[in-house]
Amino acid sequence: MKKIKFGTDGWRAIIAQDYTTDNVARVAYATAQWIKENTKNHKVVIGHDCRFGGELFNRVSISVFVNEGIEVLTSKGFVSTPMVSLSTLIHKAYAGIVITASHNPPSYNGFKIKAHYGGPAIQDEIDAVEALIPENHDYTLLTAEQCAEHDMVNYIDMEQEYIDHVRENFDIDGIINSGIKLGYDAMYGAGQNVVRRLFPDAILLHAEDNPSFMGQAPEPIARNLVPFAELIKNSDIACGLATDGDADRIGLFNAKGEFVDSHHIILLLIRYLVEFKGEKGNVYNSFSCTSKIKDLCDYYGIKNHVTKIGFKYICKEMIENESLLGGEESGGIAVSTHIPERDGIWMGLIIWEYMAKTGKSLDELIQEIYDLIGSFAMDRYDLHVPEEQKLAIIEKCKNADYYNFGSHLVNGTETIDGYKFILSDDSWVMIRPSGTEPLLRVYAQAATAADTIAILDATKATILA
Repeated sequence: MKKIKFGTDGWRAIIAQDYTTDNVARVAYATAQWIKENTKNHKVVIGHDCRFGGELFNRVSISVFVNEGIEVLTSKGFVSTPMVSLSTLIHKAYAGIVITASHNPPSYNGFKIKAHYGGPAIQDEIDAVEALIPENHDYTLLTAEQCAEHDMVNYIDMEQEYIDHVRENFDIDGIINSGIKLGYDAMYGAGQNVVRRLFPDAILLHAEDNPSFMGQAPEPIARNLVPFAELIKNSDIACGLATDGDADRIGLFNAKGEFVDSHHIILLLIRYLVEFKGEKGNVYNSFSCTSKIKDLCDYYGIKNHVTKIGFKYICKEMIENESLLGGEESGGIAVSTHIPERDGIWMGLIIWEYMAKTGKSLDELIQEIYDLIGSFAMDRYDLHVPEEQKLAIIEKCKNADYYNFGSHLVNGTETIDGYKFILSDDSWVMIRPSGTEPLLRVYAQAATAADTIAILDATKATILA
C-alpha cells in the first residue's frame, strides 16, 4: 500500500486513485490508535462537506472508530470545517475529523484532524498519526442503517450549534437593519445553509449542493470568482463574501466588484478588534502575508510574529500565547473571540458588523488603514511546472543563485518557509512549493497592483528561463 502523508492542512488525494475507502480506513485506524494512546476521552466528532463521496467516506471513518471502541458524534448532511471544530469543543471530544479537501479541485477529497480545543491538531500530533498508519486493514463498512442504530453513534446538529454560537456573538439584527445589501458566493460549499438562514435577504450565488463544483476548484480567489464580481458590479451589493468548499477560507469584494485580498482583511480585522472592540493580544501570520501587518501592529503597540505556512503553526501559537488574531495569505483567518480555527463566514460577519457599526463602506475602511500605514498591493501566481524543474528552481533558491528578477535587484533573503527575496521600496517576492498541490507558488508585494504584477512577471520569466 502507498505511504500516506499529511500536507500543510490534512491528507488530500484524488478520489478513487489514492483517496479510497481502504486508505480512509487506514487513516481512521491510525487516528483511533493515537486517541487511545493519549487519552481516556474516547470520543470524536466527525463530519463531511459537500464533496463527492463525503457521506461514504464519513461512514468509513465511523465504522473504524466504533470498531475501536470510540464514541462518534456526527451530523446528517454536510457541515463546514468550523462547525466540526466548534462542536468538538462544545462536546468536549478529544478530536474532530472533517472529510474534506477544502479548496482543492473537485477530483480531490481529504481528511483533517481537529484537536479538543477546536482547532487544527499540531504538527507533533499529525506526525504521531502518520506513524501509526498501517499497511492494511480488515474493517467491514457499516451500512447507513447500522450507523443510525449503533449505540456508539450519536447524531447532533452541528449547523444549529454553529448558528446559535453566531447569534450569541454578533448583532445579526443590527447588520440586517443597517440597510447594507449583502452578497454571498458559497462556491457550492458547506457554508451555504448558514448564510441563507442568517440573512434571508442576502443575494446568494452557487448556493446549491453540487459535488462537481461545476469543474471549478472552490478556492475563494479573484480568478475563481469572476461571476460573483460581475453580479456585484451589476447590483446594489455593498459587500460580497465568498467562502471555499469547507467554508474555512474567506474571499471579499467591495461594492465595485473588486476583490479584497486576505492581507487587507487581516488589517481590517485587527483595527476593528483593537479600536472598536477593545481586544488585545499578539498577531500571528504566515510567512507569505504582507509586511504591513507588522506596521499596523507597531502602530497599536502589539506584537507581531511570523510563522511557517500552514494554519496548524498559527493555531499552536494562538493556543499557547495571548492572541488577538492569526491569519494566512490564503484566506484562512482566526480570531481570539472565536475558536482557534479558520472560519470564512465568521470573518465575513466581523467585516459586515464593522461596516454596520461605522456606517462606512469597505473602501472607506481600507482607506483609513492606508492613512495609518500606507497603501500596498499583493498578488500570487500559481505555476504548474514539471517536478524536475520545480526541484531545480528550489535548489537555486536554496543556493541563493537569484540576484535579480528582471530590473528588480535582490537586497536580502528570508527563509522561514520558502524563499523570500527582499527588493527595494518595501517590495518583495517569494517562491515556495505548495504543500497540498503539485505546483509552485510565487507571491509578491509592492506599492501598487501594477508594480506587483511586474515583479511577478519578471520572477516567472527568470525562474522558468
